[in-house]
Amino acid sequence: MKVRYRLRALADIDEIRRYLEPRSAAGALNVVQAIYASIRSIADQPHGFERTDDPQIRMKVARPYRYKIFYTVTDNDTVEILHVRHGSRRPWRGVEG
Repeated sequence: MKVRYRLRALADIDEIRRYLEPRSAAGALNVVQAIYASIRSIADQPHGFERTDDPQIRMKVARPYRYKIFYTVTDNDTVEILHVRHGSRRPWRGVEG
């Protein structure tokens, strides 16, 4: 499937990288690589991951780092990445732009 990113999701990934990089450049790279590997898994199996309270939004965790990737399946050949956030943060309430 094709993958499309909301601007918010791209900004989330960049913010994660910018937060982690001063602490550990290698660690930041590992986390970002795990996020993108999880997104590839989403593209391969878009209906294979957990539904959220909103039936249109699904979520996959980028392990072992606990970053949650929220996405929708927009049509038969596209998934849209909506938001990426760490699992320790308060729950996300859904699409906010």
